[in-house]
Amino acid sequence: MHSQIRGLPLVRAQGIGAEIPQESASALSEELERIARFLALCAKNAPKFRFIPRPESAIFYIPGVTLCIVRKEHIYFIALAGLFFIPLISLRARDIVITIEDADLGIPLEGAILQSWDGSQYECDENGQTSLQIPGNRPVVIRAAYPGYENGRLLISPGGDTDFTLALRLGGIMESRELVVEEQRPGSSETRSGRSVAIADRDLSRTAEIGIVEDVMASIKLLPGVGYSGSFNAQPSIRGGYPGDLTAVLDGFYIEMPYHWVGAVSIFDPGMVEAAKLSHGVFSTRYGHTISGLLEVSSKQPSPETAAVTVGVSTSAASMNLQAPLGKDGSFMLMGKVTYWDPFIWAAKKSFDEVRSIKTAPYIRSGAASANYRLTPDLKWTLNGFFGIDGVGVRYTDEERESNLRNDIDLFLDYRNSIGFLTTGFLWNPAADTMVKASAGTGFSRMSMNMRMAQRGSVRYSQDFIDTWGSYLGGANSYSIDQEDYNEEDITITTHQGRIDVERGLGGGFLAAFGVQELYSLFGLREDIRMLFEEEAGTMTGDDLLSHGYYTGYPLTYKVDVRNRAFQSSAYALLEYETDNRRFGAELGLRVDHLYFLAPGFAIQNRPVPNPRLNLDFGILRNTGGIDSLSLTLGTGLFSSLNDTTLFIDERSGIDDYEMKLNRSWTSLAGTKLEFAGNLSLSLEGYYKYIFDRAYQSVHTNPGQTDIDFRFDGQGRVWGFDLMLQKTSSRWWDGWISYSFVHARYRDPHGVASDLNVSDNEAVGDGWYYPSFHRFHTLNTVLNIKPSPSFNIMTRLGFASGIPQKQVGAISSYPVRLTDGSLIEKYKRPEAYSNSKRGGFLLPLDVKFSFYTFDKKGKVKSEIYFAVENLLALVYTPKGEVDFNGYTGKEESDSSSDDYRLPIPLPSFGFKWSY
Repeated sequence: MHSQIRGLPLVRAQGIGAEIPQESASALSEELERIARFLALCAKNAPKFRFIPRPESAIFYIPGVTLCIVRKEHIYFIALAGLFFIPLISLRARDIVITIEDADLGIPLEGAILQSWDGSQYECDENGQTSLQIPGNRPVVIRAAYPGYENGRLLISPGGDTDFTLALRLGGIMESRELVVEEQRPGSSETRSGRSVAIADRDLSRTAEIGIVEDVMASIKLLPGVGYSGSFNAQPSIRGGYPGDLTAVLDGFYIEMPYHWVGAVSIFDPGMVEAAKLSHGVFSTRYGHTISGLLEVSSKQPSPETAAVTVGVSTSAASMNLQAPLGKDGSFMLMGKVTYWDPFIWAAKKSFDEVRSIKTAPYIRSGAASANYRLTPDLKWTLNGFFGIDGVGVRYTDEERESNLRNDIDLFLDYRNSIGFLTTGFLWNPAADTMVKASAGTGFSRMSMNMRMAQRGSVRYSQDFIDTWGSYLGGANSYSIDQEDYNEEDITITTHQGRIDVERGLGGGFLAAFGVQELYSLFGLREDIRMLFEEEAGTMTGDDLLSHGYYTGYPLTYKVDVRNRAFQSSAYALLEYETDNRRFGAELGLRVDHLYFLAPGFAIQNRPVPNPRLNLDFGILRNTGGIDSLSLTLGTGLFSSLNDTTLFIDERSGIDDYEMKLNRSWTSLAGTKLEFAGNLSLSLEGYYKYIFDRAYQSVHTNPGQTDIDFRFDGQGRVWGFDLMLQKTSSRWWDGWISYSFVHARYRDPHGVASDLNVSDNEAVGDGWYYPSFHRFHTLNTVLNIKPSPSFNIMTRLGFASGIPQKQVGAISSYPVRLTDGSLIEKYKRPEAYSNSKRGGFLLPLDVKFSFYTFDKKGKVKSEIYFAVENLLALVYTPKGEVDFNGYTGKEESDSSSDDYRLPIPLPSFGFKWSY
């Protein structure tokens, strides 16, 4: 990487890799100025420098940074200046001891080599330890590698401890090994108070590699601020926001619908992910397109010095991961995953009637690829790709037979989904204090579903119904069922996006960044719906039947065929500042988002939306008593996103230019974090979020006509707090406890209470309401117990309060007049929104036992795990409302559940082998 001394251009010297200023050495004033600048660089950027005497000159050399040649007559200046600068260098330098050990076994890794920025090498002793000197005035990141192990990272902050432990996990063969110390780059995957919480390495693998489908979202759902959503729902609520507000980014690329099985699981397999960061506070203006949470996923980057293969087999899937060098300066990685539910479905069909309806077993087929190549020492190229398909097929038939009912049901469902994307980017360091990132990519997703249900049979009228409505029945004592409903849906989303980001260190603790982003999306929707819709006719004059009040039933049809395009343009600028001792830090940024919507027959846009954000960080205490550090964070900012309900508007919607708005939220928070000795930390964050300009829609139905109204004046008020107690890097145990309290209420000022409402309003009209996904309390406890280096026990125990439930009344019959004039009897149960009624609480408990083996050379490692999810289902299952038959009014024998898990313990296993 090129260096620069106060604007002087530098060139690389041949043979030694040093850098020499391009300037004339003839003038004494110029040379003395050069010497002074060199000494300033010594004091600022290096804990030591070297003096090499020569006959007529001397060489002062900062290893790996720059070279300064001084004539003999000016060496006296160096000597005098050294009396001043060398003490400063000693004060800024810091001696530390690093221990390298196996992450799972805790054994020291003897023979690892430490290579710092000056080219010096240090070999770890028999205890896996080595000592080195680092700058004492700024944070550094240590990256480690060892034969057969994956790369590791360790952030060392200024001041504080002098002893550090870096744990590495087995991952493959490395031809060479080194430990490199370099400066920290902004935007790395790390937990930052008031902004984000990250999970990586062991914590990610232990909590994600479990269950029917191993999924990174299983780990994300255990973090503070994430509402409980169960095992088969990868779209949780983030700090009271709607589940659809969560935006996913893979290496800077926004992914539309990153899910399999209609959101049951995500596409992020633990084998392709190095780290995941959930940003749900006032995060940087570098990112947007969300008002609740941003999930930043970092893909695994293969090493140019590593060749490795990993094979995994779990309960329902097999996977393989291969990585290898690509020349001397690059590498690539290939990964594939295939599910194999077919034999399980075949076996289950012999015992369970419900399973017999599955004609196509649920499946996932996916593959990922990544590559990187360092074109020059300062220019790196990256490539990422993914393609996956999933689906399921069901043909269900049932014969309902009761004393007054004969109903033959025939249900057909065919669901298919595909998703893929390809991205490429360049990372360029034109100078030591400048970084330029450019990336572009394209992606697509397509979901098609065909569902049809036919009902044939007859129903006998009840005696009470005959006594009341007998004069309208024409002497009949029963009526026929001949109904067919269907829903054919095809959704396609294609995106093309590009972005350029520039960051530059300004000196004195300041960093400036700016960037531009363009996201082009093509949305296509074809939908054809037919269903029997019942609407209350009310009281009308001139007819005895109508005077009693009854329902009319008619086939409701709704067809949509739209193809819309959206251009989402964004630009941002920010300024960061941090003192040398990290006592104070600040980040001030502004992001502007603009939407241009182009559809057949019309084009609309919104006014540019400014989103300023401010964060202030205070380091209150450091190394005081048993407290390593105490920090305080304050933040406030505005956010915006495009609501999914507006993606498929058409000309009939009647929306004018500048009438459509982006969802907006104003979030403010205060947080504190305590770090104690022994790798124990406690964090607490409180927040308030005001949501405005939220889009919602209401569907008005009439015989032969369906109208949709779009509104952009929805509101929301969300407040709460998150608490997390975490223990890391312990030989015998580690884990965390997270608790979240959320109070979230929304309002649709023009909400419709009586019609089919597509917002979450239900029967509230324009009042405030709790959304259907809202839970006041969510608690997660993750505990890893390590009795021996080759054995680990992981437990996950959670608690979640219930979701809102409606207030229901008694079941009663009512007449429905069909379009052919016939009168049938149906049963209903009045429902009303309730602010106080809630479902039962949830107690998920999962246990995982992991066994590790490895060879003496550290090249081969295997892991076997056995797990059981939802253990407490044996003794407790939350109860929901009791369902009933709409034709007979009879309550079903089984109650519905508020849980999103199967109401039984779910065992799983896995085997992983790596070389």
